[in-house]
Amino acid sequence: MFDMSKQITVTGTVTSFEWTNPHAYIEIDVPQEDGAAKHWSIELGSPSILLRSGWKASSLKAGDKPTLIINPLKTGQPGGFLFQATLPDGRTLSNGPARPPQP
Repeated sequence: MFDMSKQITVTGTVTSFEWTNPHAYIEIDVPQEDGAAKHWSIELGSPSILLRSGWKASSLKAGDKPTLIINPLKTGQPGGFLFQATLPDGRTLSNGPARPPQP
C-alpha cells in the first residue's frame, strides 16, 4: 500500500488528528502551487506504540502546521505512512520505535 522505498516531505494545516485504534491518522491540507489546498490522509502506528515515541493525543490539533516526512501511497493518491513529524513547537517525533535510515 505504501512505497517504503520513497520518502516525501509535506507541510500543511492539520484538519484533524485521529487518535484511534488500530492506527492514528493525521488529516492535513497541503497548499499547492496554484494556491489551492490538497487534502492528505497520513497513517501512523497504534496509539500504544506512539506513546512510547513521545506522542500524546494532544500532540497535534486542528490548525497546527507540522512538516511530515512520509512514505507515499503506491497509487500516487495524496496520502502515506508517517516516517517523522516536526511539530509546530520544533519537536521531532517518529512513528514508533526508531527505524533504520532509508538508503
